[in-house]
Amino acid sequence: MKNYNPSARRQNRRAFLQSNAILGLGAFTTGMVMNGSCTSNKPAAAETPSEDLLSRYQECLGGPFPAPVPLNPQLRETIKKDGYRIESITYDVQPGEKIPALILIPDNVTSANPAPGICVWHQHNGEYHLGKSEPAGLAGNPMHHTAVALVREGYVVLCPDSLCFEERQDPTGILQRGDYERFEFLYQLERGRSLAWKDILDMMQSVSMLCERPEVNPALIGCYGHSMGSTHSWLVGPLEPRLKCVIGNCCLPTYEAIEETHILHCFPNFVPGWLRYGDTPEIASLIAPRALHLNFGENDSGSPIESVKRGLSRIAEVYKQKNAPGNFTSFIEPGAEHVLSEAMWQQVKECFARHLKSA
Repeated sequence: MKNYNPSARRQNRRAFLQSNAILGLGAFTTGMVMNGSCTSNKPAAAETPSEDLLSRYQECLGGPFPAPVPLNPQLRETIKKDGYRIESITYDVQPGEKIPALILIPDNVTSANPAPGICVWHQHNGEYHLGKSEPAGLAGNPMHHTAVALVREGYVVLCPDSLCFEERQDPTGILQRGDYERFEFLYQLERGRSLAWKDILDMMQSVSMLCERPEVNPALIGCYGHSMGSTHSWLVGPLEPRLKCVIGNCCLPTYEAIEETHILHCFPNFVPGWLRYGDTPEIASLIAPRALHLNFGENDSGSPIESVKRGLSRIAEVYKQKNAPGNFTSFIEPGAEHVLSEAMWQQVKECFARHLKSA
């Protein structure tokens, strides 16, 4: 019996991915893709029409979403700030389940003078006690008080809690921190779905909430997220056409890089069966031709940069094929790690202004 060599396994996996057009979206090829214990011909992402690929994405996530429930928004509290107000609200996402959120509204924005709206998806960082409150500037790292920065730019900004965070931790109190996230992941798995499916369902309802606000122009909606929030941005983008501009900061981990370097990422990154059709950049490319911008730190170990670069070139090729090359942009900051730097934030502001304010 031969000795097991994990390094050789990773090398073989990389060669397998390269041979199946997953690392070359521009190539028109059909690859042999593993399917259980057998091999079968599966169309590579390069030759699969985007409409078909979108339906396959939905299937891999866990199938169709249920019909949206009425939002039934409830105002809990209003906090007055300098130049804007924060409303603490809840709205329904599924029967018996509410999403707590904070919405930031500039003082000069009214139903008679509506503004573009932006959803901010918060980060993970193992900080389950934090969610909406960090981007809203009420807690956490000032680096990520991004909703405050955006409301000062004139946007109406919605910050919801993701499942397992802040007010959406285990309501029974039995499971703490990552144990409850694991429980929710397995809960969806038992039903043939992924945690990404649930997160996308929640985000789509949040977009509906933002669009229904009288202070918001529903034709000018965007979203932003850092880290897990970035993952949430490119996960929801393909399935939420109301998002005119999608921005992610510091997170596009490819399955290629995850397997090669043994990265333990949070559960929403994983879409079961998607590797038959592509890698994570192929999910992000489904946003085309709508605007997409992605920031990265050159030394961010969570998104190994050489794999990211290959992915960015494949996304760019899709936008070129959709006759919208200018709607995809990216920025890699030399020497930076997993941060939101001033240079990265400048890219975010300019992208939102270009696609949400100049329309």
